[in-house]
Amino acid sequence: MKFVDEARIKVQAGHGGRGSVSFRREKFVPFGGPDGGDGGHGGSVWLRVVEGINTLADFRVERTFRAQAGEPGGGRDCTGRSGEDLFIPVPVGTIVCDLDTGEQLGDLAHADETLLVAHGGKGGWGNQRFKSSTNRAPRQHGSGLPGEKRSLGLELRLIADVGLLGLPNAGKSTLIRAVSSARPKVADYPFTTLHPNLGVVSVGEHRSFVMADIPGLIEGAAGGTGLGVRFLRHLQRTRILLHLIDIAPLDPEADPVRDARMIMRELKAFDPGLAAKPRWLVLNKRDLLPPDEAEAHARAIVRRLRYRGPRFLVSGATGQGTRELCEAVMAFLESQEAPEKE
Repeated sequence: MKFVDEARIKVQAGHGGRGSVSFRREKFVPFGGPDGGDGGHGGSVWLRVVEGINTLADFRVERTFRAQAGEPGGGRDCTGRSGEDLFIPVPVGTIVCDLDTGEQLGDLAHADETLLVAHGGKGGWGNQRFKSSTNRAPRQHGSGLPGEKRSLGLELRLIADVGLLGLPNAGKSTLIRAVSSARPKVADYPFTTLHPNLGVVSVGEHRSFVMADIPGLIEGAAGGTGLGVRFLRHLQRTRILLHLIDIAPLDPEADPVRDARMIMRELKAFDPGLAAKPRWLVLNKRDLLPPDEAEAHARAIVRRLRYRGPRFLVSGATGQGTRELCEAVMAFLESQEAPEKE
């Protein structure tokens, strides 16, 4: 299934049923009075989070959703049946906004969470509601109110603990293949990754975290250049970023430090909060250089960047250093959870 992280849909709640105009007709009761029942309420439209759905691709086929209308009222004070509510399944991490007003209606970040997006119309009154001492045989009735109608924008932001970022061909897909069961496409040309990939990284019994790989970033990404800008939003929910740097680029004119600074500029331009997240350097492709030279390259890059945080020298292709990286990430995530539990 093709990954889709944006969709537009129209929802229509059910209309309220019409009220009834009716009068009692019983033997020996010549003036029985009104007994018209109310119409049923229209069904409402809800969004419901369902685990196992990872994309908004289903909304490419069906884009209009209508809830059931209420039935008309009947005689003998019989109220019409209300329309059934409509529940639309969406993936975890869906943000919902009203396209007409721009208002954000909800952020569905938990399984089984629901969000009311269109109220059903109220059923109309039957004529027995209009009786009074001066109006003993009313023939008025309510028509029922129309159901709410909305155009909605759905935006999926993947929920992951760790986000990978870097240039195209920095080795992000290779790394996620090495540490998880995810199998994104890997090739020796840029923009191999065309959509985000999620992988569950296990570092022991009952110890695991979710890693997200997005398409590579290039200069101008925050302004719409390249593929990565469409998916930067998926890093906003992560708790830590792993910034992959290729220490052995094939292009002799490539400068890993210049490219790393460019990535940070793009993050700040897109969302300053995203740039402020904890960010660790992962110096990748150590297998392409002799051990001493790889370590020297890594130290030089860190020194030029004036970076003082954790850094890891790894090889996604061979798995060197990935175990230590995953253990450190797991320890960091657990340390973040400890204060919350206290």
